[in-house]
Amino acid sequence: MLTSAAIDRGDAARRSPAETAPARAGARIATLAVGALAREVLLTPKPGLVDRRNTGAHRDMDLGTFRASIRAMAPFFPRFHALGARMSALPGRAFMSVLRSEGIVCERAMFAATGGVNTHKGAVFAMGLLTAAAGRLCGRDSAVTVAALAAEVAAISGHLVGTELRRPLEARTAGERLFQRHGLTGARGEAASGFLTARAHALPAFRRAMAAGRGERLALHAALLELMAENADTNVVARGGLDGLAFVQTEARALRQAGGIDCPDYIERLARLDDALIARHLSPGGSADLLSVTWFLSRFADGDCSALPTLAPNVYHRGEATDRATEC
Repeated sequence: MLTSAAIDRGDAARRSPAETAPARAGARIATLAVGALAREVLLTPKPGLVDRRNTGAHRDMDLGTFRASIRAMAPFFPRFHALGARMSALPGRAFMSVLRSEGIVCERAMFAATGGVNTHKGAVFAMGLLTAAAGRLCGRDSAVTVAALAAEVAAISGHLVGTELRRPLEARTAGERLFQRHGLTGARGEAASGFLTARAHALPAFRRAMAAGRGERLALHAALLELMAENADTNVVARGGLDGLAFVQTEARALRQAGGIDCPDYIERLARLDDALIARHLSPGGSADLLSVTWFLSRFADGDCSALPTLAPNVYHRGEATDRATEC
């Protein structure tokens, strides 16, 4: 019997390797993006954030909301990759305009799946950039490494701080208002730096823990602690001002100084910090997005990072490498 599946198999067999390789690469990259988002939400406990323990400092979302959101976003990641591969020769700034249109469609699907709740707007931005950047590298037959991904993301988004945050107009978004008040560049600044906060702090912590045999769960906790300690999280500032940010960073740095994941009671101390952030209505959602970015980047070899940005995008200080994908 001739079925549609059989026709699809026959078509695939007639395609050349060059025709099918980008689609296979896109599927692998999309799987990593979904895996990154799933690992972030399931990691428990996460201070102030939705996890298996509680809903964090949120009353409008839970684990089920996040799962529905990830399912709605998943079909877009191979599309972002394919778009990047198809338009790999287009200058980064011009490509950003095209990618943003697709990202808005993904955002709408997320909101439709969550009943209007913003679970992953920052993740759509970050993972959209990363999957599209991987596609552009594949389209140019370039190796996909941490350095190459970071450089490509920076090339695509590097203009956003100047064109969208520094313009002398009335602020229209929370990110624009926080930039005008405090000079924090938020998600745009992270992207423009090639996710430097993740690369400089969280990724090394994750890899050290994995190399020490601590397992992925504790490695993710180590990465999250670094992010909470070092990231000038605009989600936290939006809820609690600079005082809220100072509280989160001070508590995370104290826990890191005490030994971090090596503390015998680390999980209990993290749970107490979760309770403290919930009481203050603080949610480090920007660090959650960067945790997903960290795990995604950990699947790739480092590459040459010498030419990448070296200044942190958001600076505010108060007073298993076995399954890494390295090529398309």
